[in-house]
Amino acid sequence: MSKLFNQSIVLLLLAVNFAYSQADLAASKALIKRIIPQKAQYFEVANIPQENGKDVFEIESKSGKIILKGSSGVSIASALNHYLNEYCHCQITWNGTNLQLPKILPVLKTKVHKNTSFEYRYYLNYCTFNYSMSWWDWKRWEKEIDWMALHGINMPLAITGEEYTWYEVYKEMGFSDNDLASFFSGPAYFSWFWMGNLDGWGGPLPISWMKNHKNLQTKILARQRSLGMTPVLPAFTGHVPSAFKEHFPKAKLKATNWTNGFADTYILDSEDPLFAEIGKKFLQKQTQLFGTNHFYSADTFNENEPPTDDPAFLSKLSTRVYEGMKQADPKAVWVMQGWLFYSDRKFWKEPQIKALLDAVPNDKMLLLDLATEIEPVWKRTQAYYGKPWIWNMLHNFGGNVNLFGRIEGVVNGPIQALNSPNKGDLKGIGLTMEAIEQNPVLYELTMRHVWENTPLDLDKWLDTYILNRYGKLTPKTQEVWQILKKTAYNGKDIRDGAESIITGRPTFDSTTIWTRTRLNYLPKDLLPAWKLMVESIGDCGKNDGFQYDLIDISRQVLANYALPLQKKWVTAYRQKDLANFKKYSQEYIELIEDLDQLLATRKDFMLGPWIASARDQGTNPAEKALYEQNARDLITLWGDANSPLHEYANRQWSGLLNDFYKPRWQQFFNKVALALEKDEKMDTEAFEKEIRQWEWKWVTSQKNFPTQSINQVNAVAQSLYKKYYTKVYSVYE
Repeated sequence: MSKLFNQSIVLLLLAVNFAYSQADLAASKALIKRIIPQKAQYFEVANIPQENGKDVFEIESKSGKIILKGSSGVSIASALNHYLNEYCHCQITWNGTNLQLPKILPVLKTKVHKNTSFEYRYYLNYCTFNYSMSWWDWKRWEKEIDWMALHGINMPLAITGEEYTWYEVYKEMGFSDNDLASFFSGPAYFSWFWMGNLDGWGGPLPISWMKNHKNLQTKILARQRSLGMTPVLPAFTGHVPSAFKEHFPKAKLKATNWTNGFADTYILDSEDPLFAEIGKKFLQKQTQLFGTNHFYSADTFNENEPPTDDPAFLSKLSTRVYEGMKQADPKAVWVMQGWLFYSDRKFWKEPQIKALLDAVPNDKMLLLDLATEIEPVWKRTQAYYGKPWIWNMLHNFGGNVNLFGRIEGVVNGPIQALNSPNKGDLKGIGLTMEAIEQNPVLYELTMRHVWENTPLDLDKWLDTYILNRYGKLTPKTQEVWQILKKTAYNGKDIRDGAESIITGRPTFDSTTIWTRTRLNYLPKDLLPAWKLMVESIGDCGKNDGFQYDLIDISRQVLANYALPLQKKWVTAYRQKDLANFKKYSQEYIELIEDLDQLLATRKDFMLGPWIASARDQGTNPAEKALYEQNARDLITLWGDANSPLHEYANRQWSGLLNDFYKPRWQQFFNKVALALEKDEKMDTEAFEKEIRQWEWKWVTSQKNFPTQSINQVNAVAQSLYKKYYTKVYSVYE
């Protein structure tokens, strides 16, 4: 009887594993069909076990087929990406894709075997969900999940639809729609609402949005899990509606303020019994709606300091936050962004960090070293005092458009950490940028480390990158990337990429608070790369990735040129030279117009798709108008007319340049010219007060912008090169 029972158990386990494998393989096959539909029939997939608890893949040729084997759907997708990159010289990025596969697929002479040293490959930052993803539909999410799998990502942050979960929780607690109307933010501001920085801004949020995005989250999670990913879902951190004090007058609430022009938000004290109760309710409701993989993101003090730096207080607080998760899910693992330890290092010294972390068992917490390529916090915290942690590249702040990156830090940092005797419990590698869809080279390079455990030869890797991206490798394109490596991507001196003074609120200064123009290289040193790219049009000009880079490099050169051009009209103003002021200010306006024309050649650099996709989310005219206002506001004022964050998320986009930045500068120039004519000093304070109202009017207006590019990349780039190269070169001499 016992023997028969044991055999039954074995058969049952085999059946379960077989069913899981089939489901996993079906998802992998479907991914291959989406990526290379014309060649999908030449690929077969199979499962292989993990090695030492970590993912592995293999590739081999057999009977006219390419066999992709992996320990998960992500591993199989990574095998596909490796084959496409290394043997077909193809590439899939946000900004340019080359899938010109050979007619006959290359045959592998020997089996390829790759394993990873990183158990977790994390992806996304709360901010990414707004600076890039605010208006994504399922089609765009499906494409991104495929990109994740191809690049080895198995642990994505998954917070879409969180507002619906909270809606259900609070409705069951007796809150009315009116109570919640001032709580939920508009769709472009969820990241900061979720992190407790603001309430209500950009709302009121329609219930139709909540329901639609609850359904969208269901699709996102189903696809991610089918590929073997472990989504990280949100948990409760104490942020509650202002109406909470009416429903629970004895609750221990603390008003806090993000100090960025928004009203107070309310945090429920973790000592209050309601804290654990609500945290439990939220996770239970979320699990009911979306299931769970037991990893929960919670950041208790995102750019908000605790009321005291007493280690005992911080330890108790951390214990209570974790216990709130544990009550709902005994298997809960707390995933914490380490941003606070970087952004507020004056507060978070060793005793405070250690107290916060030590209160939670090591196997129940996972730390994200959020900006390791900028500052590796793990090095000054004894690798987070024994907690498992992940090496991340942050790279982009606010979705600003610029050529920038720490390429040497990215090529060396992960492997140096992996090989360090002081690395502690390093568990993974990841991408935690505030926005995506820019500087693809940095993201391709970072994720290449997933399947490597020895240092990469950067120059050799770049040659392969160029070949895959441009369809061929030439001496000129090699030189372009050597220049970029030494200039835009040298990662020195500045935290994040410089913007153009064009995107700043008009000023006589060379910079503004959120339009920072300091470069990490001499601008003249980028000019040879521009020249070589234009000269390479004949060889590479038909390739999508080349065209993107041609426009991006051209854009950067012209964006940099705005600063010396500004100096000319500033000098003319100070010398009371009206003729030269009008001459150079007109050249400045013409530069903006030319940049707009250049960027209109690529959808990557256009305002129209951003606005149109926002309006597409609306189910009626009022919702469409609300979402358009959210879309306009985030990338300009980032708040009301008096917002201190204006231009934080500025974009060099066609449509935005001609419709927002240009008329703003024109109004400024008209005021300056009038002052010169009257021999008066320009009243900058009066102008600033006036232009704020104009900006708010722009934010609250509606207009259709082109959603299709003009498809003249090479011609426009060549034309502007002929017009500007000599001018730009001479100004730096």
